[in-house]
Amino acid sequence: MVFLKKASIALVASVALMAGSAMANDKPVVGLIMKSLANEFFRDMLEGTKEHAARRGDYELRAVGMQNETDFQSQINAVENFITQGVDIIVIAPADSRAMVRPLKRAMEAGVVVVNFDVSLDADAKKKQGVDLAFVGPDNRDGARLAGDALAKELGAGAKVVIIEGNPGADNAHERKLGFEDAIKAGGLKLIDSRTAHWETEEANTVFSNMLTAHPDIQGVLAANDSMAIGVVKALESAGRAGDIKVVAFDNIPAVGPMLADGRLLATVDQFGRDMAANSIELGLEVLKGGPQLEGWVKTPLKLVVSDKK
Repeated sequence: MVFLKKASIALVASVALMAGSAMANDKPVVGLIMKSLANEFFRDMLEGTKEHAARRGDYELRAVGMQNETDFQSQINAVENFITQGVDIIVIAPADSRAMVRPLKRAMEAGVVVVNFDVSLDADAKKKQGVDLAFVGPDNRDGARLAGDALAKELGAGAKVVIIEGNPGADNAHERKLGFEDAIKAGGLKLIDSRTAHWETEEANTVFSNMLTAHPDIQGVLAANDSMAIGVVKALESAGRAGDIKVVAFDNIPAVGPMLADGRLLATVDQFGRDMAANSIELGLEVLKGGPQLEGWVKTPLKLVVSDKK
């Protein structure tokens, strides 16, 4: 389903797929660059994109992922490799919103159609490089506000909360923190700590364990993605506090389904990640065929998913 409105290489995976039973010479080649495939969000995205390539059968997919969430050098190397290979389209979820602008400019200068999805490139960095590139993705600030509002409604004004932030170099991490802060202010919550765990489960487990030791009176946690929320829940279980502290997150990956069902996770935000790259490829193929250039922000949907046990 397409939800759209018009408006170093240390790779975890390197997948070359023929979209049909035999690749024709005239099939366009699409290079998909994701973030860490240790994150279930991107593993699920890869599976959805493979299905899309097989279903369409009219393009070749080459997909790569990073070693971890901060390994943006692998993404830079992947862009350079795709330019050398002569791919027709690069579809990328940048790990670092500034660092990826210059290599993507080189790709555009080489005649590659570039689609920036999931994480927006930095506006100032694009302006400095003279890059005019649209963004395909959700309103991360609005989505985080939805999750934060659900937490505020559950806890009530005055409750003490903490934020587990994403990678500081990524635009979506910045936007989600802003959205959480919007909800905290509107709901009268008290923010007592905010630290990054770089999107990683084990780092979030450690970071939150330290937070809990420093602030045993924490009542709520706003995690910027589900992978970090899983680390928070594990820390709560180890401390014997499961169910005592409410947790909200972002992504709605399959792994958090049981946590939503039994109440260990109060809410998350679905951004339909399985379809996001496939939808971006659709847009890139339209441009490649001579369709209009993408402009501004092509918004994709969000949906709050709340636990039945809240």
